[in-house]
Amino acid sequence: MGEKKYTEEHEWVQLSGEIATVGITNHAQESLGDIVFVDLPTLGKEVKAKEELCVIESVKAASDIYSPLDGEVTEINDNLSNDASIVNQDAENEGWIFKIKVSNPDQYNTLMSLDQYLEFLDK
Repeated sequence: MGEKKYTEEHEWVQLSGEIATVGITNHAQESLGDIVFVDLPTLGKEVKAKEELCVIESVKAASDIYSPLDGEVTEINDNLSNDASIVNQDAENEGWIFKIKVSNPDQYNTLMSLDQYLEFLDK
C-alpha cells in the first residue's frame, strides 16, 4: 500500500496497484460525531472524480461522500452495514467505505499529502 492521499472533501485514498481504498478522515468523523448509518455505493458503478457516491449519516448530520478518482466501484465495506460506528473507531483503517478500480492513476498525484491536508485544515 502506498501513502495515503487526501481530498478537500475530507476523504482519504490509499492506492495499491490499480485499486484505491477510500474512507473519510479522522477529522471528518470527529466533526460528524456518532455515525449511525453508511449508505454504501453500488458495486460495479462507474464514477468520476468529485462525483457524489454515497452518504454517511451521524446523529448531527448527513454528509455526502465523493469519489476522489475516476473508476469503478469494486468492493464495499459490508461491515459498516451492521456497525457504522467502525468509522468512528478507526476511520482511516477498518472504517474504509469503498474500493475503486482506478481508470486514471495520474489523478492520484493531484491529491493532497498528509502535510498538505493538515495545512488545509489549519486555514
